[in-house]
Amino acid sequence: MTFKNLQLNSAMLRAVKRVGYNKPTPIQVRAIPHILNGRDIVGCAQTGSGKTAAFALPIVQMLEQARGQRRIRALVLAPTRELAAQIDEEFGKFGREKSLKHVAIFGGVGQQPQVSALKRGVDIVVATPGRLLDLMNQGFIRLDEIEFFVLDEADRMLDMGFIHDVKRIIKRLPKKRQTMLFSATMPPTVQDLSRSILIDPIKVEANPQSITVDKIAQSLYFVERGEKRALLKHILRDAASEKVLVFTRTKHRANNLAKQLNRARIPAEAIHGNKSQTARTKALAKFKSGHTAVLVATDIAARGLDIDAVSHVINFDLPNMPESYVHRIGRTARAGASGAACSFCDIDERKYLNGIEELIRQPIPVVAEHPYVSAIDPPQAPSPAQKPPRANRRRRSRRSRRAS
Repeated sequence: MTFKNLQLNSAMLRAVKRVGYNKPTPIQVRAIPHILNGRDIVGCAQTGSGKTAAFALPIVQMLEQARGQRRIRALVLAPTRELAAQIDEEFGKFGREKSLKHVAIFGGVGQQPQVSALKRGVDIVVATPGRLLDLMNQGFIRLDEIEFFVLDEADRMLDMGFIHDVKRIIKRLPKKRQTMLFSATMPPTVQDLSRSILIDPIKVEANPQSITVDKIAQSLYFVERGEKRALLKHILRDAASEKVLVFTRTKHRANNLAKQLNRARIPAEAIHGNKSQTARTKALAKFKSGHTAVLVATDIAARGLDIDAVSHVINFDLPNMPESYVHRIGRTARAGASGAACSFCDIDERKYLNGIEELIRQPIPVVAEHPYVSAIDPPQAPSPAQKPPRANRRRRSRRSRRAS
């Protein structure tokens, strides 16, 4: 299958070639023809699966084919500012040959540049719900001529408490429109939302959870809470030359963990919702460029980040929502690649572990031999086929040898 088989015109095929896409991903193959045929879409796809191009390419093509007076004709809602900025950048890549104008609307920065772009006229708005509502209430944005509406990462949008904002925005959209909803998981709340906003949708699924996690070498470390930092440093010293994304549940812990890693001469940056947009952009740039080996993030801050070549994801804290586990570890299996994911679990997190293993329909292999094995409720030994990651095949510490 090639992009030529997806009903894309010559301008879009040139754009695809220019950005270096050689072969369409599964979500692109399954979604693009239906979108070009005018159908509403429910897409189940992870970040990194190529889903942005799956809706951006056909939207750009259809907008260009029906040109008229410049007005907002396409709206994409995203849960975070980073994701909104990245989607906007994608529209810029695909629409470079065209005269279509686009703008990203999000908080954390001054609104004046965004307002100025809106006054000059745009065809496509990519926005987070809060800032979009602010500008709508100030009279800078009207949505009554929207032809294409995309709700991206719907599960995270609801997890972050944006459901009421999303519903307010949808009420302002014209009933006659084409709607596309994308989500990495499909919990009942997302299914209910999709039924309320889409008409006879086509469901396209590119990454069932079992397939996604099968591509990732998962491992589980039972460890006491106070030993987690030591275990993290132990693992990172073997992965120091690679890109490692570490997840925590709280902003405070993300900050403290990054500081402690830097003190241990392991270059690290933290990103979370309390960081300014400038600080988050700078931290992300350092990580992407390789100046920082470790990025410590909360779920909300990392959502939608487009980061290639992440070698390891480490769940310093297990997420309290099983779906977040799938989102997290998918960071290291981008566009079909494989990856490694390590998870730490203390005694208070066993309840979260049960929910995760139920969702992914498989137990996470346990690394039983490491220097910081929990003395409370020790885990069972892993199956013979499960080899611990390279960092754990080192000589065990004296404490571990005494325990054995």
